Amino acid sequence: MTNPPTSFDLIIRGGTIIDGTRAPRFTADVGIKDGHIVAIGEVAGEARRVIDATGRIVAPGFIDAHTHDDSAVLVDPGMTCKVSQGVTSVVTGNCGVSIAPLKPGSPRPMPLGLLSPGDGRVAEYASFADYVAALRAAPAAVNVAAMVGHTSLRASVLSDLGRAATDAEIAEMRAYVQEALDAGAIGVSTGTFYPPAEAAPTEEIIEVCRPLSGSGGVYATHMRNEANDVIKSLEESFAIGKALDVQVVISHHKVVGPANFGRTKETLPLISKAMSCQCVALDCYPYNASSTMLHTDPAKLQVKVVVAASGPHPEVAGRDLADIAAEWGVDRLEAAKRLQPASAIYFSMDEADVRTILAFEPTMIGSDGLPFGERPHPRLWGTFPRVLGYYCRELELFSLETAVWKMSGLTAQNFGIEGRGTLAVGNHADITIFDAASVRDSATYDEPCVPAAGIDAVIVNGALTWWQGAHQNARTGQVITRAGVS
Repeated sequence: MTNPPTSFDLIIRGGTIIDGTRAPRFTADVGIKDGHIVAIGEVAGEARRVIDATGRIVAPGFIDAHTHDDSAVLVDPGMTCKVSQGVTSVVTGNCGVSIAPLKPGSPRPMPLGLLSPGDGRVAEYASFADYVAALRAAPAAVNVAAMVGHTSLRASVLSDLGRAATDAEIAEMRAYVQEALDAGAIGVSTGTFYPPAEAAPTEEIIEVCRPLSGSGGVYATHMRNEANDVIKSLEESFAIGKALDVQVVISHHKVVGPANFGRTKETLPLISKAMSCQCVALDCYPYNASSTMLHTDPAKLQVKVVVAASGPHPEVAGRDLADIAAEWGVDRLEAAKRLQPASAIYFSMDEADVRTILAFEPTMIGSDGLPFGERPHPRLWGTFPRVLGYYCRELELFSLETAVWKMSGLTAQNFGIEGRGTLAVGNHADITIFDAASVRDSATYDEPCVPAAGIDAVIVNGALTWWQGAHQNARTGQVITRAGVS
C-alpha cells in the first residue's frame, strides 16, 4: 500500500518482524485497520490501541495444520487451548473424521466419538453447508479451515463398514464430497488406519475423492499403517494423489514401535522423492507419544498406554492401562474393552525419529490434540511453544525464522490458504507476539491443560484475543474456504 492511512485500529510498535516466509528478521511497526494489515515499516499516525513490542517477535498467527477441533470451535468457542499458544487458525476434519456431513441416525463408531464432549452439546450436520453456516453464525476465537472426512461419509452411507463400498455407495459419497467442496471445504481426509475405514480399498478412496481433481482442494491422510508397513502406506498415499492430481498431506508422519525406530532414514527420502514429481506435504507434532481412540487390537496395546478418557470409568483418566488391567485381574485387551468408549496416549515413538521429522525442511506443525476430557495429551496446549522453545531455542534444530515458517507460511501454502500465514500488507491481521527467550510449553502429561509461557499477545482478524496471559473474549474467527468459494 503506497499511501497507508493515518489512523489505525491497532499499531504494533518496534517489534522484530519474522514474516513467515523465512526471510531474515527486521525491526518495524505494523499498522492494522478493519481486520487487515495496512502498513509495515515506520508507521506514523494515531491508533485506538498501541502495543509496544520492543524486544519481542512479531510473527504471523500460527496455523495448526492438524486438529480435531470440528465441534470444539462451536461448544468451546474461546478456544483457549489454541489462542494461548499463538494459534489463530485451525485445520479440522482430519483422519477421515469430520462433524459434517453426518446423516442423522447413522452410527458413530470410534473414532467418530472423539469429536464429541459426550454431553449432548454437539449438533448433527447433515450437510457441509449447514456446518459452515453454524460456524459463521457463532464465530470462534480462531479461524476454521475444514475438510470433509471419508470415515464420516462411510458411516453415513454404508450399511456395513467392514466391507468395500458398492458403486452406488461410492456415488453417494462422491456427491457428499462435491457438496462439501461447493460449501467451502478445503479438501478430503481419510483415516484408513481406523476400523470404520480400513476395509476401504484404494480404488474406493480415489473414486469417492474424484471431485477434488481440479478443485484446488487437498487430500490429507492418516495412512493405513505407520509401523511395519509404513512404506507401503506412503506409496498408496502417493498413488491416490497422482490418480487425482491433487496435493497430498501425510498427516502426523511417524514410525511406530521399537521394531521401526530409525526408519525415518527410509521414509523421509521416499517422501522427498515423491515431492520431486508431485505435490506432497507432511505435518508432525513435537512429542514421542500419540493420542487417539483406545484400541481393542492387541497389537496396538503392546507399548505403554495411558488412558486419557473413558465413558464408563472416568476415574481412571491418567492411569496406565497395564496397571488398570492388573487391578481388575484381566489382560490389557479385556481392560480396553471394558473402558470403551475411550481415548488413550500411546508411547510408541523414538525421540530421535521425532527430531529427524521435525528437522526435515518441508515438515509443517500440527497439534493433533483431542479437545475434550480432563487428561488430554499435552500437545493440545503445548505444541507450538514447544517447537519454539525446546526444539528451536534449546536443541537448535532450525532457526527461528524456519520454525515460524513451518507453523505459518508453509502451512498456508500447502493448504491453499490465501491472505494468511505471512505478515504482508493486505493480509488478514492474524498475528502472534512472543518472547523468543522465554517462550516454552507448560503443559505436561500430568498437568496437560496449562497455558504456555512467553506468548504476549495474539491477534485474530485485527482483534486482540490473548493478552499477557488472559483471554480477551474476542470471537472474530472466520471460515477459511478455498479460493473462489465465498
